[in-house]
Formats: sequence, structure tokens, C-alpha cells
Amino acid sequence: MHSIVEKRCAELLHAAADASTTDIHIKPDSTGYSVSFRSFQHLRQVMTIPLDLGDRMIAYFKYLSLLDMSEKRKPQTGSFHLPIHQHPYYFRISTLPSVLTRESIVIRVIPDKAAQSIHQLAAFRDSARLLEKLAEAPQGLILLTGPTGCGKSTTLYSLLKHCAETLNRNIITLEDPVERKNQSMLQIQVNEKAGLTYAAGLKAILRHDPDIIMIGEIRDADTAQIAVRAALTGHLVFSTIHARHSVGCLHRLFDLGISYEDMAQTLIAISAQRIVPVFPEMGHQTAAHRALYEILYGERLSEALQSAKDRKAYELPEPLTFGGQIREGVKIGAIEASCALKPDFPV
Repeated sequence: MHSIVEKRCAELLHAAADASTTDIHIKPDSTGYSVSFRSFQHLRQVMTIPLDLGDRMIAYFKYLSLLDMSEKRKPQTGSFHLPIHQHPYYFRISTLPSVLTRESIVIRVIPDKAAQSIHQLAAFRDSARLLEKLAEAPQGLILLTGPTGCGKSTTLYSLLKHCAETLNRNIITLEDPVERKNQSMLQIQVNEKAGLTYAAGLKAILRHDPDIIMIGEIRDADTAQIAVRAALTGHLVFSTIHARHSVGCLHRLFDLGISYEDMAQTLIAISAQRIVPVFPEMGHQTAAHRALYEILYGERLSEALQSAKDRKAYELPEPLTFGGQIREGVKIGAIEASCALKPDFPV
């Protein structure tokens, strides 16, 4: 017989999966815990739970993730797998201590399914074809950027699937943690306690004859340098990074200590993305969601780099921006008109 805590935790995870939630937020206040779901970049509160039950549920999630249940003063990260409706799901958790002597927890909800084709993800076919073409480069650095929950990792794994299955490339990933298990590539999880840092992992990977190296996320100056160093050794490197848009990614890299000369030597493309509602296919009652891509590459990437170096503003031609693509999508009836009014998609 399952305990009430296990039952409530399972119900919460099932509700999140049913609502296509990307993140579950459990935050303490003086009277209880608020539970919110993030779906397509929108956060909404769904319930509140008593302090005692919330404490026990957080402890159970930490237990599933093999975290130190007695440690409440330090941030911790972990993960666990559970089936939802007979389908495998992967849950990544992050805990943070609060001033209320209680922890806040965020659970990333990831369906553990085979990577979709980039053509299934993209709102426009031309963007999908361009990304596949750029992924055929023999060496260099391709970065994906965008806000939390916009589908960067989904796009990344789709491109890696294309490289592994269509191009027959040997792919090795270095992730912290591994988000989705994929048998078509060799995946390595960073484990700093065991001495497997990003730097040590990259050194080992370079001796393993990779064609493509995927670094899960550029979070700081060290991982930025590691990604650039790997690209300079003659490999194709994929990674994600947080920036407002594709041009802003150049300034973000510079802030992390990457020179414009190294960017010019390594960068192949920067693809920013957003999720937009598109008109459902015939017979479906609810709107589907697809990705818009703002891709900076080729001559425009060179122009943007020079502008950044000269401390001048640079803008992509209007039809290539998110705003321009949304207007075109609305005009041809591919994207819902309401999307053009949303602040998440600045024009």
C-alpha cells in the first residue's frame, strides 16, 4: 500500500504530464507551499499544499533522486525515472534553500521518448532544412539559445539524431546531467565528486575519436572556453546557452571571456528559438505548438561579429526575425494571429 506522500507525489507528476508541463515549481511561504506549472513559458499556480505535507513530498522527491535528504542548507541537483501512463518519463530536480528554513524545488519534466525529426518541430520547413545543412559542417561551433522551456534541448537532440542516423557521425555528449538517454550516441555525465569535470571529460573525449561533441550547456566562463577549445581542435561542437536572441549570444560569449577572434574562428551558426501556437491539423481540436528559429550564420554572422567588435548595434533583416516570421505565418494562416500580440515574441 502506497503512503499518502507517495500517492500525492505520483498524482502531481501525472497532472504535470497531462498538462504538457515543462517544469513543476514548489515554493514555500509562511503558511504552506505553492505549486505552479510552467507550460510553453507561462507559469501558473495550480494548488497549495500544507507545510508538513510539502516537506515530506520534497523529501520523497530527494529520495527518488538519490540526494542527501538531511541536507537543507545547500543547493542540490539530481534526477529520477518514472513511468507515466505506461510511458517513460525523466525528471530532473533542483533544490534551493530559502530564508524560511525550507527548500524550494523545481522539477523538469521530460518525456523519455525518441528524438523527433527537426521537420516535426519546426514551424517552417526552410528553417528545418537550413539547420540540417548547418549540422553537416565538418568542424566548428553551433549554439542554440532561447528562454527556459523554449525547446532548445529538444532541437539539439533532433539535430544529433540527424547527424548520427543520416550522416553516420560518431557523437559523444558531455552533460550535467544527461537529460535524455539515446542509444545512437555515447553520453557522459559530469560527476565532479568523482573528478569528472567538464575539462577532464573533454580531455578524455578528444582521445575517443569523436566526430561531434555535444556540451549540454554553456553556463560559465569555464564551459565556454571548453566548447571553443573543442571546436578549435577540429571537431563539430553543439551546445546551448542562455541569451535574449541570436545576436545577443555574441555579447554573452564575450562576457564569458571568449574573444571575437575565437568566435570568428569557431562559430558556424547561432540559432535562437521560440515556441508558437500553430493551426492544428485537420481533425484536431486543440492547437499544436512548433518552434520558430532565428538563425544567424554565414555573411550575417560575420557582419554581426564585426558590429559587436565595433560596439555597434546589429539587426537581422526583418523577415528573418521572430516578429517577421510571425507576421508571415499569420498572413499565410500557419500561425495563430493571437501570437503576434504576445510579449514573449517581440517584434
